Amino acid sequence: MKEILLPLLVGCGTGILSAWGVGGGTLLLLIMTLFLGVDPATARSVNLLYFLPTAAMGLITHRKNGLLDKPLLTAAVPWGLAAAAVGAWLATAVDSDLIRRPFGAFLLVTGVMMLARKED
Repeated sequence: MKEILLPLLVGCGTGILSAWGVGGGTLLLLIMTLFLGVDPATARSVNLLYFLPTAAMGLITHRKNGLLDKPLLTAAVPWGLAAAAVGAWLATAVDSDLIRRPFGAFLLVTGVMMLARKED
């Protein structure tokens, strides 16, 4: 039971934090690797899959509330897709040991910035 309940609670908790704009995917990645013993490659894969429904719900909610800037989206989406493709290609071309520490540092800095961020 514990093997199912703890990951389920972590997923729900980080989902709620994502809805609040806190960065639940980053927290999910850290919790899976540091506390649940998930290997980093699997954690990254789960994090990418986790992002899809979270982003879809955010998009639906923002569209419903009239918060989407359609001309900006039309201009930004093709560039975002191209950048994602280049980033994915670079990630597979570079040895993972080379980027592991900078990525960990990025996650820590991002977490600290989120905690220190003041709401307007």
